[in-house]
Amino acid sequence: MVDEVDFRIISILMEEGDISFSELARRLNLSESTIRKRVEKLKRGNVINKFTVIVDPYKLGFNSVAIVGVDVEPQQLLKVAKKLCELPEAKNVFISTGDHMIMVEIWARDGNDLSRILSEGIGGIEGVKRVCPSIILERLKY
Repeated sequence: MVDEVDFRIISILMEEGDISFSELARRLNLSESTIRKRVEKLKRGNVINKFTVIVDPYKLGFNSVAIVGVDVEPQQLLKVAKKLCELPEAKNVFISTGDHMIMVEIWARDGNDLSRILSEGIGGIEGVKRVCPSIILERLKY
């Protein structure tokens, strides 16, 4: 069970993933060992799944970033989603409701690279019926 202290720890970690346990303990007026034990418990319980780095794709040379809606044959949904997870250009893959069954964030070097990924990478997966890309113009919040 996650309590208020766990929520506060998670909130700080989501904003400042590189914060030290000692600094986190200081801010929450707890001991460092308490913080360590709570974070380990949250990891074991799959509340915290991984620590990561958020980067700006444009500064890494990925000048075409798109959110792509993918419609599939219903019986192929999980198979297609797993195949999309294997694409190195797919940074996030979600099964969703709404306009599209799967949503994928794609990072491409340029428009030609994005076209190739859409047609060969995504469109080439068995069970894909429709690919609907939306180019991201600007990211306002990470």
